[in-house]
Amino acid sequence: MNDDPSNTPSPFKLAVCAEMVFKSLPVVDRLKRITELGFHAEIWDWTQHDIAALARSGAVFSSMTGYVTGRLADEEGADELLRTARQSIPIAREINCPRLNLHGTGLDGQGLPVVKADKVTGAMWLKARDTLNRIADLGEQEGVTFVLENLNETVDHPKTPFAKAEDTLALVSSVNRPALRLNLDLYHAQIGEGNLIELCRRALPYIGEIQVADVPGRMEPGTGEINYKAVARALKDMGYRGAIGMEAWASGDDEMALSRFRDAFTV
Repeated sequence: MNDDPSNTPSPFKLAVCAEMVFKSLPVVDRLKRITELGFHAEIWDWTQHDIAALARSGAVFSSMTGYVTGRLADEEGADELLRTARQSIPIAREINCPRLNLHGTGLDGQGLPVVKADKVTGAMWLKARDTLNRIADLGEQEGVTFVLENLNETVDHPKTPFAKAEDTLALVSSVNRPALRLNLDLYHAQIGEGNLIELCRRALPYIGEIQVADVPGRMEPGTGEINYKAVARALKDMGYRGAIGMEAWASGDDEMALSRFRDAFTV
């Protein structure tokens, strides 16, 4: 699948989540505006969209949710995850989207885990690794890349299994196959763990994409406590040149939010 760079002076491929900006516009018009401003685009649940309209929008897609329902850590959930991941692949092909995003478990409309986990057992870890090996098999067979996203339990996704970046890094590195990479979300990691530059350094061999928003508030870079300019310089020095997606709400004007995002990652 094509992953041509967007028209931006940043050394990274900058993308913007169409679910979170230009909210007064229909999704296709959001995509067109994001594209006009020189960014790639990202979407969440593809079942909520007119796929043919997305394909005609002219947007260059960076990532989309790569499953509908399912879980990593039990047999029934794993089978369901694989089933709906298979359904997602032709959608990704239709809109030419190179990365399909996964979580430790299915999330509901409020971002809460469909199946909550008070504790992640050793058996759950082993099953999750097995499930992700099956996902990597599917990715290799179909020529697509799945990415596993870390979340946070404190603010947005309480009792989600395998939520921490340490968890997703442990799983992806143990599978260690090119068809399964990390979607390293630095907003979630700042809330749950911090030490972002060192986290990026350790995760670098396994990163398929990085997502960003500031803390607190989940708004664009420059609105909170994260020094994203320093993170950007460190990523450039590490040799990272991949996708960075702004999965954030605009603090005010949407175009200004996107401009601040671009400025933070132009180094």
